[in-house]
Amino acid sequence: MNTQEKEFKGFRLSGFFMILIQIIIIAAMIFVGYRFENNEGLVIALEMVLFTILIFSLIGFVMIEPNEARVMIFFGKYKGTLKQNGFFWVNPFYVKKKLVIRARNLDIEPIKVNDKKGNPVMIGLILVWRIKDTYKVMFDIDNKTDAQSKMNERMNSYQQFVAIQSDAALRNIAGQFAYDNNEIDDDITLRSGGEEVNDRLEMELNKRLFLAGIEVVEARINYLAYAPEIAAVMLRRQQASAIIAAREKIVEGAVSMVKMALDKLSTEEIVELDDDKKAAMVSNLLVVLCADEQAKPVVNTGTLYQ
Repeated sequence: MNTQEKEFKGFRLSGFFMILIQIIIIAAMIFVGYRFENNEGLVIALEMVLFTILIFSLIGFVMIEPNEARVMIFFGKYKGTLKQNGFFWVNPFYVKKKLVIRARNLDIEPIKVNDKKGNPVMIGLILVWRIKDTYKVMFDIDNKTDAQSKMNERMNSYQQFVAIQSDAALRNIAGQFAYDNNEIDDDITLRSGGEEVNDRLEMELNKRLFLAGIEVVEARINYLAYAPEIAAVMLRRQQASAIIAAREKIVEGAVSMVKMALDKLSTEEIVELDDDKKAAMVSNLLVVLCADEQAKPVVNTGTLYQ
């Protein structure tokens, strides 16, 4: 992955060492006040010089926690990104923009999209993202914040950018697959695609967010349903499909049982049945085995023809 981010190589000191220097400056100011108290002009001049150095040194402190970074800008020129953890002092003329590079969650509310067959479905997404390239995220996209904006405002702007691109990617991926394979015989559907659909969604998001220097760690569809206007119709269709499948299974089992019964009667020579009697027996058994309600037996005290 191409990156324009570079490590900050500029001059920096330990923040604690600079605090020691500031203490020495304060001590020097006190010493000058007592040592040259008879020369007011010299005292004022030296005190002003030392005070200016003290104030100037207070501006350069920077503290970086784990998974934080400072983008260093010197009079409009990018000088690198400081990611080393610790307490430092740098040139006070550097503009130090803070970025948090920890992973963040984003829950995309379900949106209405059309699947491959044009059916409206509701689909939601949850993803984990983080800043990968501090240069791109700071300078290659318009975050709608000015140079003095706080870090939280910038991060919220980046999250909004991720949300908009996630919406577009989700619509694109949802349109490539059918909701299920009831209408189309696809190996991969939104319902059954599982990891493959999620992997394609993650690839699509990373392609879209590469420009912004943002990396998607994980993306998962967390909500999937038909849109309310067709949900009832699709539910009835699914119920009908389930009933048909169940009937096919029942008929298959009933035919097998009838065949087994006829074979058993013939093999053990329990009774001799002609074709008409076999047809009547098959009809009766199929009715009993395939009926929705429990069959009520009728005792025949005569022959089969009575």
